[in-house]
Amino acid sequence: MKIFSSSIQSLERGLQYSAKKHEVTSHNIANVDTPNYKRREVQPTFQQIYNSALSANKTDKRHLDFSNSPSSTHSVKTAINSYSHNGNNVDIDKEMSELAENQIYYYTLVDQLSGKFQSLQNVIKGGRN
Repeated sequence: MKIFSSSIQSLERGLQYSAKKHEVTSHNIANVDTPNYKRREVQPTFQQIYNSALSANKTDKRHLDFSNSPSSTHSVKTAINSYSHNGNNVDIDKEMSELAENQIYYYTLVDQLSGKFQSLQNVIKGGRN
């Protein structure tokens, strides 16, 4: 028996992705002046994108559920191009923009997850405050 819906699991995977993206982006910002440093970026694995697309199109309870595959793996890709005279390719403006975008994404997921738990709490209490 499932206690939580699959939407809570999806939100959890999104939070894991966002945390990894924050870690990598912060690392890029910290190394903005390091000679020959190549920026890294986080990309969800193909399997994750495929599974989320499949579960989003699930229209019947008899359809197969592919959500049991490992979901916390994210690939980290290193860019090769150099934009600076010292061999560094970190653009601080782009990194700060990505950090802000990721922060908005993270807080949106936290807000949705909080709403799910508030709904569960309301059900447990029987609709009483």
